[in-house]
Amino acid sequence: MGAAVQQSSAGGRRRGRRRGRARPMSEINVTPFVDVMLVLLIIFMVAAPLTPVGVPVDLPKTAAGALPSEQEEPLTVTMIAGGEIQIQTSPVARDELVGKLRAIAAERTSDRVYLRADGAISYREVMQVMGALNAGGFANVGLVTGTAGPALEGSARDDGAASSTDQ
Repeated sequence: MGAAVQQSSAGGRRRGRRRGRARPMSEINVTPFVDVMLVLLIIFMVAAPLTPVGVPVDLPKTAAGALPSEQEEPLTVTMIAGGEIQIQTSPVARDELVGKLRAIAAERTSDRVYLRADGAISYREVMQVMGALNAGGFANVGLVTGTAGPALEGSARDDGAASSTDQ
């Protein structure tokens, strides 16, 4: 962003070979700045949906269909194979889970929560967390699973990512 030099002649008339005084141009050229900003905007608009969200968990595969989308951002509780529990991406101790869920339920309009549990976690532990979800004020629990899992009739379906259970 530099200043350019503009030639001016005296009164707009030319007198022989005499040149006018050079004076600095007072406008700033913002075109390169706008060009760079538009390129960055396009890059971020394309890259933002591609960023991974959540914690990597080995979800069990099922043939369940996907749930319809909601207006409010869904609350997700994740159970990791090592025994850690997370609300969205924040780790939570097991004894603090019900209290935090009650505080979150008081601020939300929806009672829907998605439970993501690693396939290596026992059924008993998953049911304990589902009980904590219910005690925390969330009666509508959706179990998140991977796609292309086995169906009851032995074939695999690839049309869903979550199943829903109402408690």
